[in-house]
Amino acid sequence: MKFQTFRAEDLVVPGAPTADYQKRQTGEQDQFSMLRKLELSREQHERIRDHCAAIGIEFFSTPFSVDAVDLLVGLGVRRIKMPSGELTHRALVEHACATGLPVLLSTGMATMAEVQEALGWAQAVRGSLAGISVLHCTSAYPAPDEALNLRAIATLREALRLPVGYSDHSLGIEASLAAVSLGATVIEKHLTLDRTLPGPDHAASLEPAEFADLVRGIRRIAAMLGDGVKEPQPQEQDAARVARRSIVAAVDIAAGATLQPAMLACRRPATGIPPRDWDRVVGGTARTAIPAGTVLQWEQLAASRG
Repeated sequence: MKFQTFRAEDLVVPGAPTADYQKRQTGEQDQFSMLRKLELSREQHERIRDHCAAIGIEFFSTPFSVDAVDLLVGLGVRRIKMPSGELTHRALVEHACATGLPVLLSTGMATMAEVQEALGWAQAVRGSLAGISVLHCTSAYPAPDEALNLRAIATLREALRLPVGYSDHSLGIEASLAAVSLGATVIEKHLTLDRTLPGPDHAASLEPAEFADLVRGIRRIAAMLGDGVKEPQPQEQDAARVARRSIVAAVDIAAGATLQPAMLACRRPATGIPPRDWDRVVGGTARTAIPAGTVLQWEQLAASRG
């Protein structure tokens, strides 16, 4: 479960305006005042961490300052999530990546050049990009369908050669499910107990039952994707036997007869010589008499053309 770690005075100057979606949800005109009400103290972080541990959920958070990174490291987080708005904040990106912890780097509002620049900073301080994942994101709350650009997931993966996930601010669960089908390895989605609660992000969040549907859907899709190797699945064996065909005797065939096309047909089930071997069967000799309708087996033929 991911939270956010910030102090208003480290993040914004007094009087800075709120975004339109924040005004709609909170009525606040001043970003500083809005954020001040949403801060979590160190003690609250500790209580949340301990509760997550007690119920078997990993606790981590998004730091919005260098001090916040240090606080989270001190709390024992196993990974760090960097928000889209801090992608161009070099000192913070470097400090978070220098921890050596796995880092999820969100890319809302960013160009590809800005993403690559931030990854350059990360690589410089940690020696490699191992442990770095990039999240495609559209920083609108809620983000409309036409702004999601989910194909960028593949673009990022091909350009960066890193694990790519999706930070989803759209309504519903469909975009996250589509992202998984496109290869997203991480999904971030806001969770609320009630979408009607006051606060800037509730309206673009999922309630618990919806979140459970999302998790079930992701697990199903992950199972559906498989390994990408095109080969028959064990579950197809029965269908292949009844749906594919074999070469069969179209008429009664006498022992010693030379098999001609008019004597043969291709019929279900697939328990004998497959149709791909038609040219090998035609011209062969029947070892024994073969009644019409018999599914041919190689041992019934004394010779065949190879």
